[in-house]
Amino acid sequence: MLLTRSENTTAAWVLGIVLIWADVVLPVPQTAVIAALGIIYGTLLGGLLGSVGLISGGVLGYALMRTSARLFVDRLVGRQSLHKMETLFNRSGAWAIVLTRSLPYSVPEAIVFLAGLARMPMGKFTMALTMGSVPIAFAFAAIGAGWADQPILALIASYALPILLLPIALYVMRKRAS
Repeated sequence: MLLTRSENTTAAWVLGIVLIWADVVLPVPQTAVIAALGIIYGTLLGGLLGSVGLISGGVLGYALMRTSARLFVDRLVGRQSLHKMETLFNRSGAWAIVLTRSLPYSVPEAIVFLAGLARMPMGKFTMALTMGSVPIAFAFAAIGAGWADQPILALIASYALPILLLPIALYVMRKRAS
């Protein structure tokens, strides 16, 4: 059965958001997914869809760590380690969330999990998540839209750029923590 163009574009944005959600537990290159949304829908709609995916995926990861999964982690690392993490997140957790939203290697998901484990206040968490996610989503959707005529190049750039930004983000986070 062939899908119509309308059904294909609906399937694309649903698949894009589901892939971004999957990145919470699987190594999905979310920036490449957002660039693909930009290729298909353009900067504005691709950025909006990417923002929705990143923010809702972040909330899913945060919420997961506020469930019984927290008890498992508590037993695994110990109450004292969790208390140290809570203190660290109270001091610089919001910046860690903002600065890591585009990073590779599941760094943003780990930070979201840590925010949930540290019981970061939901308002502060969602503000930081939004501040970090929206610009990243629109930037990578713009990369996709800008190179829509060369989609392979757009996907390669959106995959490689976060890897190149990793040392910069880690340096800024280390400076903020000191």
